[in-house]
Formats: sequence, C-alpha cells, structure tokens
Amino acid sequence: MSVNIYVGNLSYDMTEGKLGELFGAHGAVTSAKIITDQYSGRSKGFGFIEMKDSQEADNAIKDLNGKNILNREMKVNIAKPKTNNWR
Repeated sequence: MSVNIYVGNLSYDMTEGKLGELFGAHGAVTSAKIITDQYSGRSKGFGFIEMKDSQEADNAIKDLNGKNILNREMKVNIAKPKTNNWR
C-alpha cells in the first residue's frame, strides 16, 4: 500500500523534480506534486509525495522533517485524508 506524505514550507524555487529526487534518496517515489495557485501558477509552498513502501516513507519523514532545503525548514508528515467539509 502506498503512503501519501505532506510536505510544507517549501521554497518557491522547489520543483516537483527536485522534490521527487529528495525523497527518492529514501526509496521508490510514485509521484511528487507541488500545489500551485490556479490563477498565477505560482507554488503555494506545499506539496505531496507518494511512496510505495511504508518503511521507506517513515524513514524519509524522520530524515527530512525540519531539514533546511533552499533556505526553508520543511515540514514533513503523513498526509491527512481528504475530506469534503464545504457545503
């Protein structure tokens, strides 16, 4: 089962490719996505990584949470399930 990881406080210079490489050092990355503003196309400063193996994902979270990358201290943890709280 794959693990979805939230990555926050990303530098606006971070790319999906760089983010995938960063987590790829810890194991197999299924996808890397940086969330962008729909109007400007600019990064919102957070994204998601999907990894195949839960142990590799745990190791990546432990190693990368709080790490300074591109002058920003990343916040890394298991992503919360998506909910539909709007009405």
